[in-house]
Amino acid sequence: MAKNNSYEEVMAILKQEKEKYDFEQSVKKVYNRPKTKLTRTVKKAGHQAPGSLESFKDEYRTYSDKEVNHYLSGTSYMETYNAMRSQDDY
Repeated sequence: MAKNNSYEEVMAILKQEKEKYDFEQSVKKVYNRPKTKLTRTVKKAGHQAPGSLESFKDEYRTYSDKEVNHYLSGTSYMETYNAMRSQDDY
């Protein structure tokens, strides 16, 4: 029986070492992969990057005076402003 135990112990040690070796090999395989270029799909989506959106362009960041006046023309803010302005004009 002593031989069976020592055989089983040796086999268990060998199994652990093989698992460790396999793990190290798989890690090496992953980290030693050549760096690939971007895929076609990623390249096609490049024009959709945030820098290319119209909202990030300087010309669209502020509203012109014409756009502000058009937006405020029918609001109660503008009516109140005009009423108060006419009261202040003596």
